[in-house]
Amino acid sequence: MRELSLYVHIPFCVQKCRYCDFLSYQASVQEKEEYVKLLMQEIVLQAPLYRQHQVISVFFGGGTPSVLDGEIIEKILCKLKETFVFESNPEITIEVNPGTITEEKLKIFFAAGVNRLSIGLQSANDEELRCLGRIHDYKTFLETYEWARKAGFQNINIDLMSAIPGQSEQSYRETLMKVLALQPEHISAYSLILEEGTWFYDHQKELVFPTEEEDRAFYELTGQMLSDKGYHRYEISNYAKEGYECLHNKVYWKRGDYLGLGLGAASMVEEVRWNNKRTMEEYKEAVQNNKILQRTDLGENIEYLTQEEQMEEFMFLGLRLTEGVRKSDFKQKFGIPMETVYGEVLEKMQQEGLLVVEESVYLTAYGMDVSNYVMAQFLLN
Repeated sequence: MRELSLYVHIPFCVQKCRYCDFLSYQASVQEKEEYVKLLMQEIVLQAPLYRQHQVISVFFGGGTPSVLDGEIIEKILCKLKETFVFESNPEITIEVNPGTITEEKLKIFFAAGVNRLSIGLQSANDEELRCLGRIHDYKTFLETYEWARKAGFQNINIDLMSAIPGQSEQSYRETLMKVLALQPEHISAYSLILEEGTWFYDHQKELVFPTEEEDRAFYELTGQMLSDKGYHRYEISNYAKEGYECLHNKVYWKRGDYLGLGLGAASMVEEVRWNNKRTMEEYKEAVQNNKILQRTDLGENIEYLTQEEQMEEFMFLGLRLTEGVRKSDFKQKFGIPMETVYGEVLEKMQQEGLLVVEESVYLTAYGMDVSNYVMAQFLLN
């Protein structure tokens, strides 16, 4: 059977963070109930199309999935298990934000089969949290973390952010020290990116952001401090203790099959990529009229990926992983040697000290620093 990962989008938030450009919004109790009902209908409609697939991971993302009651998440997960074929021990992750979670909810999640938690901290500095538009402080995060451990979670990720307006190297170092003291199994450390349509983007002239040099210093500090404490970097922005890499995210980087469920969710199955409708009206119409069974009716931006596009993605997604990509895997998938397509690029990147080119091709430490430049070399057009 082919492997499949499921992404379940919960688009609700208490309030929009200043940096966020994800599909999320505030909603009434009634709107949430209607959405969950449609989501359950979509699950029932989609599942029969994937009888030849076995689910290896589920990821509840958003938005803030933890704004929903624990029983609702349990109900959704039960429906997934009833309708899709699951492997014996799938990775099941839910994103939670402090201020939207209770000890009781965490107990329900754990009992329902959620075995991985991703907590959105971003910073241990309360002033920086207010700047980001977060609804919680560090104390609330600590409470959430303690509840999670008491509930039984043994696989916890903490999300961190650097290059926040007003952030100093010292304040970022203190955040890292506080998080490392908790010994989570996984840490995701991202640099703030100004995305069009966000509050930060519209008000950037009023704020003082760290310089490019300071941002680089944050990046290097992250790698150094996490490595010293036994976390290995397995992807440009992700670090894990041995045995705790995020399976679901590796499916994206290795271009496995994934099905997105819910408003605006993205899918890629057997080299076809599409997105669910992004407005509630269109999503509701697609589900209620069974159009969800036809990608052309359900989806937006449907792409039937050409071999060239598949090759590009194989390289620039796979190179995000520190293990890189294997020449033998490229040849097995595309029927031609990697050097035939990318010989000149590989030689150039190796000469510039950005890639190691052996049976495995992977970024050097310097290549990681300038990864966007390296990835761009693998575009064929």
